[in-house]
Amino acid sequence: MRDPILILAPPRSFTSIVCAMLGQHPELYGVPEVNLFTAETIRERNGVLSQHEPWLQHGLLRTVAQLLAGEQTLQTILLARRWLELRSNATCASVFRALAEKVEPRAVVDKSPQTSSRCEYMQRARRAFPGVRFIHLLRHPRSQGDSLWKITRGLGAARLGALDHGTDPPTIDYQKAWYSQNTNIVTFLDGVPDAQKLRIRGEDLIAAPEAHLRKIVEWLGLRTDDEAIKAMMHPEQSPYACLGPLTARFGNDPSFLKDPTFRRQAAPKPVSLEGPLPWRGDGGGFSAEVKEFARELGYE
Repeated sequence: MRDPILILAPPRSFTSIVCAMLGQHPELYGVPEVNLFTAETIRERNGVLSQHEPWLQHGLLRTVAQLLAGEQTLQTILLARRWLELRSNATCASVFRALAEKVEPRAVVDKSPQTSSRCEYMQRARRAFPGVRFIHLLRHPRSQGDSLWKITRGLGAARLGALDHGTDPPTIDYQKAWYSQNTNIVTFLDGVPDAQKLRIRGEDLIAAPEAHLRKIVEWLGLRTDDEAIKAMMHPEQSPYACLGPLTARFGNDPSFLKDPTFRRQAAPKPVSLEGPLPWRGDGGGFSAEVKEFARELGYE
């Protein structure tokens, strides 16, 4: 089995489209959010992923249905659920391996944001697959927070760790989640050999996709010919680049699922680390530590 590639990033950091683009490379296979490194066993995973947020299960159900039955329908999602129930005591790593073996000789690309929410999850992935490659995908904290605010309007802020408890009542503040998750990633990657990690700004990739996709697959030691690069420009051809059956609709960003076609864009307008944040009701801005960290990552 080829070692997997894990995209590490907070939610709303271009993970859905980047994973789908990479997954169209002839030697790669992009999956939705399978969340298989959040626990040791499938039974424990079901406890970690809240029953009040069933969409966190959708990506794995869709992947199992597609790889085992060749399609995603109400019936095959039901079969996928049963397949996982029969493996309740199996390790999550063994389930990941079983799915990866289905796509051989291609390598799996996984973009589950839950993986980078804790260092222990990333360590679990590395223990299971010592040769795993990690892509740290970045997004400016202002545009990432704006995106979260527009899609959630504060729902799920507590789960994301996006609450400022220094106010009464606590204020929704997405910079806290951006800082926490990216700090986790940087801390974890400090202990990973240079050959197994790559950092890339999502804004740069979206503005100049061919150059940055070529850079990624060259780092992976894969084909860099024009045919392979052209294939990656069509994320809409992924079997997961659409809404799934009613019992497993998501697994990727809803906006991407509704419109997965990549459209070439000009370089994004610069956004600032200064000024008030639209999701804070008190007019507050970025903290000093977030500004410093963002500048270390190449943002202004």
